Amino acid sequence: MIQAIQTLAERSGEVWDKLNDNPKRVYFPNFGDGDNVLRSGIDIDRVMFTIPGTNFKIYWYGFLIAAGIVLALIYGFKKMKKVGIDPDRATDAVIGGFFGAIIGARLYYIIFSDTPITKFFDFRDGGLAIYGGVIGAILVGGYITKRKKLRLMTMLDVAAPCFFIGQAIGRWGNFFNQECFGTNTDKPWGMMSLTTANYVSDHITDGSVDPTLPIHPCFLYESLWCIAGFVFLHLFFKHRKFDGEIFLCYTGWYGLGRFFIEGLRTDSLYIGSVRASQLLAGLCFVASVAAIIAIRVRIHKFKDYVFFKDTELSREMILQYDNLNRFEKERRELKSKISEAKKNGEDAAELEKQYEEQFGETAKKARQEALDKAEQADIKAAAERKAARAELVGKPADEKSEPKAEDTKTEEKKTEPKAEETKTEEKKTEPKAEETKTEEKKSEPKAEDTKTEEKKTEPKAEETKSEEKKDLTKPQQDQNKNGANQGQKKNNNYHSRNNRGKNRNKNKNSNGGNKQGGQQNNKQGSGNNGSNNKQNNNANSKPGNNKQGGGKNKNNNNNNNKTGNNKSSKPGNNN
Repeated sequence: MIQAIQTLAERSGEVWDKLNDNPKRVYFPNFGDGDNVLRSGIDIDRVMFTIPGTNFKIYWYGFLIAAGIVLALIYGFKKMKKVGIDPDRATDAVIGGFFGAIIGARLYYIIFSDTPITKFFDFRDGGLAIYGGVIGAILVGGYITKRKKLRLMTMLDVAAPCFFIGQAIGRWGNFFNQECFGTNTDKPWGMMSLTTANYVSDHITDGSVDPTLPIHPCFLYESLWCIAGFVFLHLFFKHRKFDGEIFLCYTGWYGLGRFFIEGLRTDSLYIGSVRASQLLAGLCFVASVAAIIAIRVRIHKFKDYVFFKDTELSREMILQYDNLNRFEKERRELKSKISEAKKNGEDAAELEKQYEEQFGETAKKARQEALDKAEQADIKAAAERKAARAELVGKPADEKSEPKAEDTKTEEKKTEPKAEETKTEEKKTEPKAEETKTEEKKSEPKAEDTKTEEKKTEPKAEETKSEEKKDLTKPQQDQNKNGANQGQKKNNNYHSRNNRGKNRNKNKNSNGGNKQGGQQNNKQGSGNNGSNNKQNNNANSKPGNNKQGGGKNKNNNNNNNKTGNNKSSKPGNNN
């Protein structure tokens, strides 16, 4: 036992000597079987370069963070128009978010560490926390986003993959600073250096971590996790169901990985005995998953969600942004014409007026009015959707799923008119029997009127008889009597058919037309028959027969003109 301890002490002493002799070298003792570059160690320097002629040093840490920001901005600005964001308006929010991220990251580190606030600006050697950076960026950038009338959750959807880009690259700054490491490991990628050994020996005194053995490179784990997260968000972006879902996926994905990675670290920030970042990571994961599920269920229920890119305000912003280059070219050309006109002593008043209308305050006011109008339209549409949701939520569950028997009856009552309503409609569309009779009385001459007209138009019975005795022979009288009887039989048959169909076809116009047709046929029959047909017309010219005058018995009228059967024609065909 004592020999083992002595052997371990000797080995530890050799390791310390090796580390002290090469303070800038990082070793990977378990990488591979034979000698290689990583086992032998690689020299790293925190300083990337020094500006010539000055003592100002550029560190790898700051350079990699800046590189990550630049790549994130390139990616983000390419995404903005696809989600309906005006890149010009978003630029102010991005700049504000950048400064908010630096301030938030530094404050987060100072709050949960022993660093005094007086060293706030001394962060070139490290001391930035990613969670503080995200919080600061959201607070400052979100405020500017609202002022620019952009949707915050849409901006965060664009920012989420950019966060992963910045973190994946920026984490390698921790490698050059030799920070963000974990407990001992025998994995091939376990590393050790003088910086890590000194930190472990100074801060971990319970013997849980051996400073002379390789440790977990937690920065590497987080960098790889962020790369995988970026790929996931990039591919999932086109499948998002609402604005903000990509950002929630970011917080959930990063929180899940950070929760386990933070458990390995030996340089965590603590709230009492709890790792601050690990607690926050777990909360972010749970909250993000719950929020995604809840919002997706709600969207599936109401099916009325509108992306920002589909709003009138977003469309107007993108339209004005797309016209920016064309407007700028026209503005320069018009300004050049104004300068040339003034130089040549010409009147440039019209050109200046045109410039003011297109590019001056008048044009700016018109563009702003268009944005305000679009915004009001979106507000009105949102209020209508909200009212529709409230109405749907207010209904009982049974009404939403399956209608009850009473509800079914109610719907049937709404869709199908009641018997009384049907009768009422029939009464509206079809004249009543009484109304029909009244109208017939109004439109048809009464029996007395008919007789009066007959008296005016036709000779009296005595005159008719005397004329018949003078003009008609006995064979002709027999023929007229036979024709009158035949016409009366047909007229009676028609009356029986007409009475059966009276309820199905009560048409005022047809009746009116038929009455006129009957009267005209009577007159024509009287004219055609002359004095030979007057007796039979008087015998058959009753008010009921005149009402039924029509044209179906036209052939009969032609055949029996001499016998006076014009009054028996069927109604409805004179029109």
